[in-house]
Amino acid sequence: MIQRIQSVYLLLAAGISAGLIFVFHLWITNEDVKIFAIDELLYFGLFLGSSFLSLLSLFMFKNRKLQFVLGRLNMILNFILLGFFVYQSLNVSGEALVSEKGIGIFLPILSIVLLALANNAIKKDEDLVKSVDRLR
Repeated sequence: MIQRIQSVYLLLAAGISAGLIFVFHLWITNEDVKIFAIDELLYFGLFLGSSFLSLLSLFMFKNRKLQFVLGRLNMILNFILLGFFVYQSLNVSGEALVSEKGIGIFLPILSIVLLALANNAIKKDEDLVKSVDRLR
């Protein structure tokens, strides 16, 4: 069922991963150049991969177990992306003139929270279906 609450969470996670990366910058270099995710191919690919997994999971509503697994994989992908950002921020902060970090670095955290909420709702639906099957 596409009108469930996990669908809203998954759609929001996909919107964050695919849309907000063009709005919020990741960091600002010493030369006052804003770096967005589209400027770095690795980050752009990971954000788009996360968005694709969210949308794929959104349309797998008939197979809740696969939807749950895709949500977990997406969370792992976002944790990897967050690890790259932590590594990058430690490298950026080691410069002689300290650069500014952008709000875009925190987008994977928001996506992870939404994916965890979606997986929680998927698990509740699966438990509800199992309890109804026991009554038959």
